[in-house]
Amino acid sequence: MSSEEQLLENAGKRQQQPVTPSRLVRELADLGLRPGMTVVVHTSLSKIGWVPGGAQGVIAALLDLLTATGTLVMPAHSGNLSDPANWIAPPVPKTWWDDIRNDTPAYDPALTPTRNMGAVAESFRKYPGVQRSAHPHVSFTALGPNAARVLADHRAGCMFGERSPLARLYELDAHVLLLGVVHANNTSIHLAEYRAEFPGKRYHTEGAPMMVDGSRQWVSFEDLQTSDDDFAALGEDFARETGLEGRGSVGWGEARLMRVRAIVDYAVAWLSSHR
Repeated sequence: MSSEEQLLENAGKRQQQPVTPSRLVRELADLGLRPGMTVVVHTSLSKIGWVPGGAQGVIAALLDLLTATGTLVMPAHSGNLSDPANWIAPPVPKTWWDDIRNDTPAYDPALTPTRNMGAVAESFRKYPGVQRSAHPHVSFTALGPNAARVLADHRAGCMFGERSPLARLYELDAHVLLLGVVHANNTSIHLAEYRAEFPGKRYHTEGAPMMVDGSRQWVSFEDLQTSDDDFAALGEDFARETGLEGRGSVGWGEARLMRVRAIVDYAVAWLSSHR
């Protein structure tokens, strides 16, 4: 049974209706999403429900609600362009590493697909007018008046730190929307990892195929060793202790809305005391 068949079977058992784009607009507005906002969105299409038009329907609802005055941002990560020596999910044989480093096509913002980002993020990547940042592993995409500012200067060697879209979102007092997912998927918390001090904080060597002066090269660089293993617990504490997270039903699932500054500032203190 396909995932869509399973989704429809469960819907029939629960007597659920399709999650139309117009319904999404209403429910997201009830949650607190407003025209003109800059918002970074993490989604799970299957958790939202059966949407007419699928990923396109979700994106249409978001853009309709934000209007042309708002800026929609999504992760467009491509972890398969990283150093195979660091792969664990799944690992590949060591005898493959040189072939992967030598022959993987260079990162191209227009062509490189996302990996494990879901249907909505991959569909948004290909929307007309969408821009994409330059980091070969953890790029972000954006559409709207603040897109260029959010995506500028995202270099290898700073995945989620002060030269990343997350820092620009913090400056803009943007929002995070978790649509059918939880804080384990909340990349904004990674910015707090760069800002917090905790035992075991360390940097490691990474690499990626990139275009340098018109030719493909394997480029090595240092960056922070990040981890999202405790993000779910951090997020639950944030919601309970601060009251700054809005939650509500959207489609067949749950959505959460908060300010980037609120979750990052809380996470800096939480990581410093819990890690």
